[in-house]
Amino acid sequence: METLTIHIQHQQQMCLVVVNTGVETDFSDAVTLTVSDLKPKPELTSDPAGAALTGNTVTLTCRMDPSTGNWDSYWYKHTLNPETEKKKTNSYSLKIDSVSDGGQYWCRAGRGKPVYYTQYSDALWVNVTVSPKAVVTVRPDERVFRGETVTLRCDIKWGGDTEWTYRWEIEGTNNRYKNTVSRTSTQELNISGVDLSHRGKYTCTGQIHTQSSQRSDAVTLTVSAEAQASVRVSPQPWLTEGESVTLICEVSGSSKGWTFSWFRDHDHLSDSSRGAGGSYTLSPAALQHTGVYTCRAERGRPAYYTHNSSSQTLWITGVSASVSLVINPSRSQHFSSDSLSLSCEDQSNSAGWTVRRYTDKDTQTCAKRTGSGCVMDSLSTSDTGVYWCESESGEKRHPRNITVHDGEVILESSVDPVIEGETLTLHCLHRSTNSPILSADFYKDGSLIQNQTTGEMNITTVSKSHEGFYYCKTERGQSFHSWISVRVSRSGQISVLKILSFLLAASPYLLATVVLLYKCYRARVSSAEDQSQYAVTEEETSI
Repeated sequence: METLTIHIQHQQQMCLVVVNTGVETDFSDAVTLTVSDLKPKPELTSDPAGAALTGNTVTLTCRMDPSTGNWDSYWYKHTLNPETEKKKTNSYSLKIDSVSDGGQYWCRAGRGKPVYYTQYSDALWVNVTVSPKAVVTVRPDERVFRGETVTLRCDIKWGGDTEWTYRWEIEGTNNRYKNTVSRTSTQELNISGVDLSHRGKYTCTGQIHTQSSQRSDAVTLTVSAEAQASVRVSPQPWLTEGESVTLICEVSGSSKGWTFSWFRDHDHLSDSSRGAGGSYTLSPAALQHTGVYTCRAERGRPAYYTHNSSSQTLWITGVSASVSLVINPSRSQHFSSDSLSLSCEDQSNSAGWTVRRYTDKDTQTCAKRTGSGCVMDSLSTSDTGVYWCESESGEKRHPRNITVHDGEVILESSVDPVIEGETLTLHCLHRSTNSPILSADFYKDGSLIQNQTTGEMNITTVSKSHEGFYYCKTERGQSFHSWISVRVSRSGQISVLKILSFLLAASPYLLATVVLLYKCYRARVSSAEDQSQYAVTEEETSI
């Protein structure tokens, strides 16, 4: 093989090749070399432009005129000190982890050895703002029922005018929806006819161009098979007209967004204001309020309805001064194995009143009767219930609650309502002695009102505010709860005769004084009448 030696000579930006054989090639095409007096200056841009959000990436680009050839880019942050110089390509990806990543950035280009540098670009300010955090809200509730309409909303507090787009992520509880990602340009994610497959954790993020907000906290959507309303009564379903009672409607495991409807004997009750917030209050209760009550709850648009609650019977009996139920011992709580007697006292001496009771949804006459009364030699917890007097015609009077306790402690309280202004006395009794315990705590509606004193508590001058559930507690155990009812006293009950009786008892001489004053009064009246009659007679005579 022949070895060729090639020589290149420059001549007016052209070259030729001389081969040692003495043969010359043709000249190359001309290349024009342009020399500028000024150093080139790159242009620095950012994507996205404007404020950068933490947690995102900003891409800086150092652009040179393509006609100037290929260049390497050199980057500077905060200062033009060469010690901060970083050699990279013409694009620089800046991860924004915190606000401190913001500031001034420059770039310049260079090439060759030794490196020939261009001018610095103009400074570019990268303004960093803490990325807002998305918040997910759910209507009507995070716990919903199959068939309801659910709306999840993604909110981002942001002062800018730029509109966000939204990205939803769902981590389902089954393989079908595991890590499903849903994209939408609206804030709200609507699910009509939700079912068990929609259960899971929902999160969202907002997006402006290539930047994202912080991800929201996960909201767990729980879907239950069906909603069931339930009704309970406070303080008790058996009461006398004039007393107060409240029915409470609840949806098991859910409390948000419900409105309630009430029914008595299957008829819808129009006085919905009584049922605001799920409570239906009768105050004062009247005889016509007796009946079977149910409730139903609804929420959402379109409306979703629960099943009707189970029934709750309210029984309001009339006030009768002549008939009363006498209980011995006279208290509402009793120990098991103790004896108890009940009888109906009728001041009008009308016959036919018997003791009846309602226990475990069963109405019955007392098993061991003594005339109009009832005797239970050995009580058991199955004897707990409501007892009343009933006539042969079916009239019911004076219902009272009796509670039988298997434990060691009971609360002794009046079986009848306390009259406003009187004194209420409570005792904490122990089974072994059936007498007040030396030391006991007393509670009203779950709050301690007297502690570690004697086994007795007195409330003087009782008012309506003292109504509530009371119980006592000792180291030996705790009593059941008893409802203490306070009846407002009727004005004018203290008659003039009672006042006079008191005054006469205090001063025996007052009687004689009253008699004398009365005689003087009658004498003056008689004299005035005589004079009037005489004047009339004279007038008639003159006529």
